Amino acid sequence: MEREVIFCPKWLSALWFLLFAALCLFHAATAEITCRSCQPGNKWRAQELLLRFDTSGPATGRKGEVFGAGRTGAAIGESRRLRCAAGSAECARDPAEYSDLKRNTDKLRASDKNGKKVSDVSRHRKRARRSSGDGKAQRDEPEEGTGSAAGRRVTRSELRWSGEERRAAGPRQEELKLNSSTFALAGDSAHNQAMVHWSGQNSSVILMLTKLFDFNLNSVTESSLWRSTDYGATYQKLNDKVGAKTILSYLYVSPNNKRKVMLLFCPEVENSLLISSDEGATYQKYRLNFYILSLLFHPEQEDWILAYSHEPKLYSSVEFGRRWQLVHERVAPNRFYWSKMGLDKEPGLIHLETSISEGQALYVTCKLQNCTDANKGKPFPGYIDPNSLVVQDEYVFVQVSTAGRTIYYVSAKRDVFTPMKLPKYTLPKDLQVISTDENRVVAAVQEWNQNETYNLYVSDTSGVFYTLALENVVSSMGLEGNVMVDLYEVAGIKGMFLANKKTDNQVKTHITYNRGRDWRLLEAPSKDLRGNSIHCVLPYCSLHLHLHVSANPYTSGNIASRDSAPGIIVASGSIGAELTTSNVSVFITSDAGNTWRQIFDEEYAVLYLDQGGALVAIRHTPLPIRHLWLSFDEGRQWNKYSFTNSPLFVDGVLGEPGEETLIMTIFGHVSHRSEWQLVKIDFRSIFNRRCTEADYQTWHLHNQGEPCLMGIKRIYRKLKPTSRCVMGKTYLVTMTSGPCDCTEADFECDYGFERRTDGKCTPAFWFHPSSVSRSCTTGMTFLNSTGYRKVVSNNCTAGVSSEYTARRQQCPVQAPRGLHLVTSEGTLTATLGANVTFLVFLEEGDGARTSITLDFGDGHALTYSNVSSIEDGIKHIYKAVGIYRVTATGENSLGSETATLYLHVTCQLEYIHLSAPFVAVRNKEVNLTAVLWPSQVGTVTYIWWIGNNTEPVITLEGSVACTFSREGVSSVTVQVSAGNTILQDRKTIAVHEYFRSHLLAFSSNLDEHNPDVAEWRLDVSRVIRSSLIQATGVREDQLLVTVLPGLPTAAEFFLLPDKQLTEGKLEKSAAHLDQLSEVLLSALNQNLVQFTLRPGVQVTVYAAHLSAAPLVDTSENHSGSAMLMLLSVVVVGLAVFVIYKFKRKIPGLNVYAQMQNEKEQEMMSPANPTEATPSSQQDLVHSLEILDTEFNSRPIGCMKPHVHVKFSTELPTYIV
Repeated sequence: MEREVIFCPKWLSALWFLLFAALCLFHAATAEITCRSCQPGNKWRAQELLLRFDTSGPATGRKGEVFGAGRTGAAIGESRRLRCAAGSAECARDPAEYSDLKRNTDKLRASDKNGKKVSDVSRHRKRARRSSGDGKAQRDEPEEGTGSAAGRRVTRSELRWSGEERRAAGPRQEELKLNSSTFALAGDSAHNQAMVHWSGQNSSVILMLTKLFDFNLNSVTESSLWRSTDYGATYQKLNDKVGAKTILSYLYVSPNNKRKVMLLFCPEVENSLLISSDEGATYQKYRLNFYILSLLFHPEQEDWILAYSHEPKLYSSVEFGRRWQLVHERVAPNRFYWSKMGLDKEPGLIHLETSISEGQALYVTCKLQNCTDANKGKPFPGYIDPNSLVVQDEYVFVQVSTAGRTIYYVSAKRDVFTPMKLPKYTLPKDLQVISTDENRVVAAVQEWNQNETYNLYVSDTSGVFYTLALENVVSSMGLEGNVMVDLYEVAGIKGMFLANKKTDNQVKTHITYNRGRDWRLLEAPSKDLRGNSIHCVLPYCSLHLHLHVSANPYTSGNIASRDSAPGIIVASGSIGAELTTSNVSVFITSDAGNTWRQIFDEEYAVLYLDQGGALVAIRHTPLPIRHLWLSFDEGRQWNKYSFTNSPLFVDGVLGEPGEETLIMTIFGHVSHRSEWQLVKIDFRSIFNRRCTEADYQTWHLHNQGEPCLMGIKRIYRKLKPTSRCVMGKTYLVTMTSGPCDCTEADFECDYGFERRTDGKCTPAFWFHPSSVSRSCTTGMTFLNSTGYRKVVSNNCTAGVSSEYTARRQQCPVQAPRGLHLVTSEGTLTATLGANVTFLVFLEEGDGARTSITLDFGDGHALTYSNVSSIEDGIKHIYKAVGIYRVTATGENSLGSETATLYLHVTCQLEYIHLSAPFVAVRNKEVNLTAVLWPSQVGTVTYIWWIGNNTEPVITLEGSVACTFSREGVSSVTVQVSAGNTILQDRKTIAVHEYFRSHLLAFSSNLDEHNPDVAEWRLDVSRVIRSSLIQATGVREDQLLVTVLPGLPTAAEFFLLPDKQLTEGKLEKSAAHLDQLSEVLLSALNQNLVQFTLRPGVQVTVYAAHLSAAPLVDTSENHSGSAMLMLLSVVVVGLAVFVIYKFKRKIPGLNVYAQMQNEKEQEMMSPANPTEATPSSQQDLVHSLEILDTEFNSRPIGCMKPHVHVKFSTELPTYIV
């Protein structure tokens, strides 16, 4: 058994606490007790201690995390408060976790006069420890007032021994003493943490790892390894054996072979581990290439381990950590499980959840040593919600969220997944799997109208159909951020639970003996501790219990019971109208909750000794102590014993593994500078003989006199209260049982039925009792519900069984009803070219005789002879983007049913390009077009921001028309929304009254030197413009030149009128532009425009033979053709890409490009600054580029395979 003990010895403050390991428990455990405030400089301050415990069972966690296989607390035979983290692995694993149990020593359970029960307060605070990527344990600073003990603030006058302890310190001949010995861990006074492992199984070996944890550095800086071979009487320091300078951080033990021990090095110093196969006598060192955050041991194979790293990756070892192999990457934390014998096909199978993307995960199964894609299984057909996989006993749970609602799925015995059927209008906000014992699921559901409470639902054996068991059960936030439900399963008696229910804002404790079928309040004791009568009348007054238990079964909590001591329950609580945190006392029952007795009027930790044959109690107090209390008659009388000569600040208690505990070790310190004091107590000396048959008696289990519980009469053999003897390790709980006749109390309401006030089960308003499952086939029989079903594990016979049991009837022939069609992902979208899995469900009808036809809406359809043949789903691949009407039709001889789904098949939008003219005519309509790549991506929304408009124009079409009323430069932005993707492009448009344009061509040698990149076109445009100005004398501010992308090389020049010269008149502007055009064309036709590209390469510029019409014709008679060209500019822009890329040398053909401020621009100022044009015209003199997207030569994305188009990736640049 392992435990970590961390203390803060500061006797001047005298502020300490107790957290005790339950002495009589089963296998070994690991415990951590941490003092967060044990740091230099605050010894005068009240201390707060943090206790962390971890069993070394199937799950051994690190840094406050739990990783384990098997069942939660009570499922492994240890009574506890049932809990389940929201979507965490606690639903499926041993409670073998480090649990933060904080106690502020300013507020300990000293007298209960003024204090609150801190544990109730702290349970509503999240105090999780997080694991950093470098493997360090990240711990929060302690919160004042939190802890698992209640009490009041201790004044300075109380920081001294009590009168009772002072008297006990002196010599007293009559004092009862226990056989004990003390050992000090020399040299470890600075260490504030310890992990302890007691092998058990008749072994006397104890291993202890002490550490100095630096809370400022958040890491371990020193460590010592100790080993005892005499039950803890003496210890040997092993630092020399493992390396004098070695820093160890964690200790693990195989749950199947306690002789095998693993020690991890501090990863900040060295990433290695030590392995021992002889209970820590010798070690071998092995290096690691990854950081271990947590380990999960196989429940049966002692050498099989899963290790989780921070990448996050999952590794496996079949040699107890000597060699490791990568299993899978992107594994969700806490979401990996070992296979279970008898259910899974292979013992080495691993169930795990892998992250696909944010909001999406997959449930896969892997082989231990061969987790390849070919060997992976996908039991659930589709994506699941992250952190939702739970594998627990024979059940597997996942959840899928779609359209704002969550669907919970369950698989029983590794069969197909089926939606969990809660009452129709439950509408859960949250669902926690509490228990899967006895082939039944207990689920806590927070419904739409609940905030702090949960409703308990119980299922049938399939885990599919649920009925209400108890409403408004109190919940709180657990230590690791998990949901804690106040439901406690009593150990040793099947079907018995305690729960705290909130009614009219009052919390009351209820008890059930038949798995939640019936509940009642607890009857308060008739007398108090002093023998005074207690007047408490049901239902106005009753006994209420705190149901908080330690997260580790080796520590004491507010309530405890043991399998080896059936009927005995010890708990703290209060008497009155509701549960309170003040005036808390300790109560005990010896008859399974029928009657209760008060044993202490303040809070004590009560532990089981010798399999429940004796009880040990230690008072919660902030003072040093040297006494404990023992009872041999089920708490009726208590005797005080001293366990040490000098009072000791107690930090924790470690008991021998197993419920037969007779040896325990108390960890403590004498002062804040003292070393660890380990007091070994041997209780064997107080027993003078072993128990014989005469020491036992029979006890009949009953519920207020009713002996038939869960359909049988149970008679237990238990120790007589007057016997003082040792039962020993060979003692076994024996029970005899006899059958009972069935009564109405042995049946609960079936799914779809609700219990009325008279106790009868009637159909809910939404339920149709005549409905028959689709699995019912004509010619076969089915069980027709009577509205009742026998409580799971109830063993009654005869009686009213035939009246309440479902009756077998012939399956009726009926038309299909309730046909459902969904995708496996639960979405209404799909990606082009990817498999889409459709799931078809039929609620009613003869599934074997009902054919299913699925029309995919794209001209393809499939027909199946029956529903069972498509349980795994129907896969289909769509080859074109669009919205498809998918129809499923179920049909048999009596009728048909149709379900329809509209599926949006989309493709990822990768790029958009806004096509717009770079020069527009004032008050003339301009077309703006958004070009998408790929061209077909599905349903698209276009948002247009034009000019200075504050409101956008939203369209479903990729083109809009607009006009600009003022000259100058205007910007246009388009945003395209496709699925979850939004892309945008922006252009600027120069608005003018008049201009002329003409295409340019070049001698063929230019193509040989054209790399078709923007920078090259920019430089060549500048050269061409300078050559034109030099040859013609045109002013710089009246000429724009751009080289167009693509081959053959082409360019375009634009002429702007001089407004001062033309006075803004149309006739003068037209004449002026005609004159300039003639000058330029004359120079071009005479081959006067030339430039040198490089030495030996002379390029001649020509006027292209074909020319697009001017965007504005200065002639009044041709205004119509100008408008026509303006509207056709988009067509020309798109066509030029294909023409240039296919190298069809058509001279004169051009495309009007766009001005774009956010692209690389260049503006060349006029030669004479005094001759600068107005600002609107200066804005026109910008470098302009048109983005030309380049496709690969192979089919890409959503392009059809036969389309091979290549575009340039650059923009044309305009030079003035």
